[in-house]
Amino acid sequence: MSDALDVITFGEAMMMLVADQPGPLEHATLFHKRTAGAETNVAIGLARLGLKVGWVSRLGSDSMGRYLLDAMQQEGIDCSHVVCDASQRTGMQFKGRVTDGSDPPVEYHRKGSAASRMRVEDIDETWLRGARHLHSTGVFPAISGNCYQVAQKAMEIMKEAGATVSFDPNLRPTLWASTEAMREGINALAFLADWVFPGLEEGRLLTGLESPQDIARFYRNRGAKVVVIKLGAAGAYFDAVGQTGYVAGFPVEKVIDTVGAGDGFAAGVISALLEGKDIRAAVERGAWIGARAVQVLGDTEGLPTRQELGDR
Repeated sequence: MSDALDVITFGEAMMMLVADQPGPLEHATLFHKRTAGAETNVAIGLARLGLKVGWVSRLGSDSMGRYLLDAMQQEGIDCSHVVCDASQRTGMQFKGRVTDGSDPPVEYHRKGSAASRMRVEDIDETWLRGARHLHSTGVFPAISGNCYQVAQKAMEIMKEAGATVSFDPNLRPTLWASTEAMREGINALAFLADWVFPGLEEGRLLTGLESPQDIARFYRNRGAKVVVIKLGAAGAYFDAVGQTGYVAGFPVEKVIDTVGAGDGFAAGVISALLEGKDIRAAVERGAWIGARAVQVLGDTEGLPTRQELGDR
């Protein structure tokens, strides 16, 4: 069996404390410790489905950093290019509980974190080029100017190497100087990707267009081979070479936590496309995993193993 990696992703992992009871975060007294991070959620999702995944980041040499590194290694993820820096601290976040299916309140403590200090010089180009695919999101490049440069360079390297690149905008407006800076910066990265996965509202903000068809066409006209517009509970719209269409959402009896659903969706689509499945089957897998993700408390608890995936 080859030791080559299927997927590599760059991004910040954070220790997450999830409130035990609904209500304002300031009233919470008990919390559950979890991992958090858009890229690491996808990495965990892919690893559980049997893909060989590498993750690149920087952590502090603190208890939070040790917890996160151990959690990722326990998932079978290659962390050989994660740097633990004793002079820096690991980012963290608090997440509240809700009972009405809305997005829970999230409070970040990541400014100046170890991951925000990553540099282009941290990229091992030979190692990166050895992978089949790179997954990027709009979160990591928004953390700092140098993280943006790392994300952009990694995407350029993989494009030049002939590998596929996926990109989930995953907008975090509070990390950007302005909406216009976010729109320009995110789109510049999206134009480097082969597969682009915006949510409908994200697509509207980024393109100024309204319909899923027009948003997908916007990115297809700028080089993307596959565009999937996430429509929440309604499913998704896809536009790929020679194929367009809708995939219905999977029914969910009770939404527990919406955070991480998009990352589960991305893991489903990426894994299926790398396995050679057609775009409709890939989006159906993504929708199924996304539906599982909203029914559990943490970001990754609903991500299935290969056995749980069955023949999807």
